[in-house]
Order: sequence, then C-alpha cells, then structure tokens
Amino acid sequence: MDDELNLSSLMVDYSSALKILKTELEILSDEFEFNHKYNPVEHIKCRIKSYDSIIDKLERKNLAKTNENVVNYINDVVGVRVVCSFIPDVFEIVKIIENSKNIKVLDKKDYINNPKDSGYSSFHLIVSVPVNLSTGIKYVKAEIQIRTIAMDFWASLDHKISYKFPHPNELPSKVINELKTSSEIVKLLDKKMAELVGIVNDIKIDE
Repeated sequence: MDDELNLSSLMVDYSSALKILKTELEILSDEFEFNHKYNPVEHIKCRIKSYDSIIDKLERKNLAKTNENVVNYINDVVGVRVVCSFIPDVFEIVKIIENSKNIKVLDKKDYINNPKDSGYSSFHLIVSVPVNLSTGIKYVKAEIQIRTIAMDFWASLDHKISYKFPHPNELPSKVINELKTSSEIVKLLDKKMAELVGIVNDIKIDE
C-alpha cells in the first residue's frame, strides 16, 4: 500500500543524493583551494540514517510510519559532516554552499554563536539536492553539519555518552556539568587557534 513504510523504495533517491552532495562539496572545496591556495576542509564524512533511527525519529515526532512522512519530516536521512580546522573556515564553507548553483539551502541553524544547552556547537544546513532519475528530477533533502576539529571531538564524546544514557534526563548532573565545561574549553581553544592563524597571516615573510 502507498501509505506503508517501504524505505527500500526511497534508498535510490537518498543514496544518489548522498553521492551528488559529497561530489559537489569536494568540487567546491577543490575550487576554493585552487583560487586561494588553501583548503578549509579537513575531511568530509557521509552517512545514510539507519532504518531503526528513522523509525525512532518518526515515533519521537508522533508521526505515522509512512514514506511520505519520512520525505516530508525527516530532513537528515542523508547526513554529511564537513570538518574544518578553524572557526572562520566553517563560515567560509557555509558561504560557499549558500552560493552553490546545485545545492539549495532550505534552513540553517548556527549552534556556534548560539550553542545548545548541552554545549554542542556546530553549523547545520538543511539543503535540497536535485537527483536526475529516469522518471525525472527529484529534489532530496539532506543535512550538512559543519564544525571544527575540536567541536567534532567534543560531539563524538557527547555521542558516546548519550549511548550509555538513552534518555537525557538520565544523565548525572556531574556528567552534564563536565560536558558543558569541556565545551567551554573547546570554544576557547578554537578562538585561540583562529587568533593564531590571524597573527601568522598578518606576518609578511620575506621571500
């Protein structure tokens, strides 16, 4: 039936969108490096949400388990993480993506200037990617997370801890406080590193 969840019928769309998005980001990164002799991207990670994760998100949103609800309300089935060295690089990548002719930005959330209560920092973009199929063009949504190496390290630690405590209210207050303290240290480190790069860039080296 049309209203039943059949993710296999969506996987061609999502896997195609992932390939297109990864390739487009790599091309934009290569172009920036050619023009500026500097590549702001350290590495790019990609994934497609698992079946269980999609079901869990539908349930948390109190949505019926249908393909239509996945397409309309689950924006991060396709996920791409762009990891940069420094905070200015993050915003440079955001600007590059926003100016792309092949990626349409639908929504953005700046968790760097406005971190989550947990201390989480990153820049999120919800985008639409055109996928050319034999039946025509489909526009597939995806989420791009852009963050520094330090932010990625903190987020990885937070993710591992969250697996041990599936429900946020189960986290001991000591763990919550330590995570927040760690996020402040990460923020300070990112700021110091950006300042250092600025100092180096201002120094004129005799050739």
